[in-house]
Amino acid sequence: MVSFRVEDEEVERVDEWARRLRVDRTTLLRDAVAAYLARLAGEHDAAAYQAQPLTDEELALAAAEDWGPAEDWSDLAAWLDKRDAKG
Repeated sequence: MVSFRVEDEEVERVDEWARRLRVDRTTLLRDAVAAYLARLAGEHDAAAYQAQPLTDEELALAAAEDWGPAEDWSDLAAWLDKRDAKG
């Protein structure tokens, strides 16, 4: 459990947003803290990337994201059976 003090004006803003979003104050604050922590983590990740960018080897698979089912693999099972029969 976490407890902290905020200015009355901020409490009013929190309560207003909780009403607008139809959630309780605790849910709103919990989600806000989680979102802020995620933002901080993203900023940390960006700084880490700038300090040590990905290597060419790490980027080698980037082109693979565009790969799709470009080939017809429907005869793969027959090919495997034939290959195994030769075995």
